[in-house]
Amino acid sequence: MGRRAPRQAAGVIRLVRDLAAPRTGLAAVQSAWEEAVGERIAAVTEPVAERGGAIVVECESAVWAQELDLMQAQLLAALAGQLGETAPQRLRFEVRK
Repeated sequence: MGRRAPRQAAGVIRLVRDLAAPRTGLAAVQSAWEEAVGERIAAVTEPVAERGGAIVVECESAVWAQELDLMQAQLLAALAGQLGETAPQRLRFEVRK
């Protein structure tokens, strides 16, 4: 009986992470954020809360908050592509305190 080849742990880690993640709109957005918005935007933003039906996204500066507010339709479409019908309908951008 031969030894089986080792399996990569990445798949198992992703599965465990997905099973352990909370099932909220915010958690869904947080897990899809970087892939949906891209590395550059994700580096200066963070979805932090869910208020009044909107996902609150903290931004590094007021300039980023304003720019992303103007891009909101694109960002929501990208999130919808990742999350389907569980995607948020609105984003609110605030400057990180």
